[in-house]
Amino acid sequence: MDNQLQSWSQQFPTWVWNVGIVILSLLLGFIIKAIITGILHFYKKQKDYSLFKSIITHLGRPLNIFVPLLTLNFMQSFLKLSPMYLTPLDRIIGILLIISFASLLISSIKIFEDYVYHQYDLNKDDNLRERKVRTQLIFIRKVIIIFIVLVTIAIILLSFDNVRKIGDGLLTGVGISSIIVGFAAQKSLSNFLAGFQIAFTQPIRIDDVLVVEGEWGRVEDITLTYVVLSIWDQRRLILPITYFIEKPFQNWTRSTSEILGTVFLYVDYTFPVESLRTELNRLLTTTQLWDKRVGKLQVTDSKEHTIELRILVSARNSSDAFDLRCYMRENLLKYISETLPLSLPQTRYQQNKTGLEKPDN
Repeated sequence: MDNQLQSWSQQFPTWVWNVGIVILSLLLGFIIKAIITGILHFYKKQKDYSLFKSIITHLGRPLNIFVPLLTLNFMQSFLKLSPMYLTPLDRIIGILLIISFASLLISSIKIFEDYVYHQYDLNKDDNLRERKVRTQLIFIRKVIIIFIVLVTIAIILLSFDNVRKIGDGLLTGVGISSIIVGFAAQKSLSNFLAGFQIAFTQPIRIDDVLVVEGEWGRVEDITLTYVVLSIWDQRRLILPITYFIEKPFQNWTRSTSEILGTVFLYVDYTFPVESLRTELNRLLTTTQLWDKRVGKLQVTDSKEHTIELRILVSARNSSDAFDLRCYMRENLLKYISETLPLSLPQTRYQQNKTGLEKPDN
């Protein structure tokens, strides 16, 4: 076979043979990639999630580069080049193969992440377990990707003899350099350790509802250095990850998404509380926002001119609780104004013997 190839190569000019080998290698690589993609498309399921669909989505572009480079690497021995050109070409192809293989590894992690996201769906009322798993997965994914990138860079650099010699020289001063690097990376290291602590002790998780710096929002993303909080009005609050280790904050979904909500009303002393309590029970039974755990009306304070009524209701999550509070406040005020308008807060006056009026509580 080798003798036949050599006889063929002698029939063409050197540059024609080399260009033909390169084109043939790349074409063969694209054909192999197309066959792999075609098989995956054939087995792809028509659903929201499919393993084959995820593979095609994440591995399609890296395979476009990796497979042709791999075939070119195998066909490289058939090129008619002098060592002066063959050696740098071999090194360039090797470096590109390393980079494309690293890209394949990173894309494979994303495929696994898609599978876990499918198994642990956040779109449910009580998603505590899902939020735990996703928070850990996000941090572990980012650490693994950084590790792959660093190892890839190290392998590429160590493929050069000059870089290896420099590395050997640096080892002699590793004691002093490690101290300098330690001081320089102190802040980054603290962020990294804080990220580990948050990932596994989980004071916050993905999709947790927090009140931070007076802002209400959900945890949208957790990186190695900062946390993104999606505020209710579509703003984004960016906080360093160490903030959640060093400072207090409110977590409304730490152990469960269920929550209580309050509505305060102020009415006259003559107000018939029991009638409003009956209306409250009626309203609660007509809305799906209420989770049927808590629904109470109590007189919690008496002020100079009014009494304070506190309506305490429960909901499956903080979003439902906010909507339920607004619903109860609107409808209870409507009930009072339509059926008991004289029971709204009033200011009374009485006439004394001199004919002057003065306020009377």
